[in-house]
Amino acid sequence: MSRPAILEERFGAVLRLSHDRPESRNAESEALLRELDAALVRAAADDDVRVVIIGGTGDHFSAGHDLKEWRQLRSGFGVEQRWSFEEECYYNYCLRLWHFPKPTIAQVQGGCIAGAFMVANMCDLMVASDDAFFADPVSSTLGAAAVEVLIHPWVMGLRRAKEFLYTGERISAEEAYRIGMASHVVPRADLEAETLKLAERISKTPPFALKLIKRSLNRTADMQGMGNALNAHFDTHQLSHVTNEFKAISEGGMDKAITRGKAMLAKDGSS
Repeated sequence: MSRPAILEERFGAVLRLSHDRPESRNAESEALLRELDAALVRAAADDDVRVVIIGGTGDHFSAGHDLKEWRQLRSGFGVEQRWSFEEECYYNYCLRLWHFPKPTIAQVQGGCIAGAFMVANMCDLMVASDDAFFADPVSSTLGAAAVEVLIHPWVMGLRRAKEFLYTGERISAEEAYRIGMASHVVPRADLEAETLKLAERISKTPPFALKLIKRSLNRTADMQGMGNALNAHFDTHQLSHVTNEFKAISEGGMDKAITRGKAMLAKDGSS
């Protein structure tokens, strides 16, 4: 049997769930996503867990969805099959993390790319290391309309999100903090300790009060239209998979897209 793709660690009332495929830059395989969702279901039911950290082992938080696995297992998917798979494993899993009844903190180092960007930004707070960077180059490299969950304008602001997605550029942890997407930026060596310190501080707040205030804050976003906007974009994202642009790139250059993604991660000096 293959080893788990999610590393679970307990620190008193804090549970840390880490992407644990460092040899693949923590690419989010189907197994990883299903394990993460299952671990969150267990954590929601465990009264001893008060805060959850979502992290990653190794050099990077995650390179995003596992495109190699997609090419090998799902390249022949039609519209209905792709829609069904992405709706559950990419869209619904993310929304369940957004609505998770307990506080969540993304602990981000190195690359946080595309699908990983949306997972990290489903969390309530984000602590980033000073070497962290963020990118969603899906439109520029694949010809698709961003990733499945268009959380970008809600965490970056509309105008910054437009430039970010139009160009496929990467932004630093410092800029993520400046625009309000990252809650804290800390030295890489201090990332785990500082994230845990924040989680432990939150865990001392009465848990039902935390549950209620999180519900109210999330409802505030929904009243502003976030839920409807995310639903609408998922449909648009699916439409972008049947365009001539996407077809041409997929048939002639999926390997090139994967290579470009690796090059983006390697820019920070990691292998």
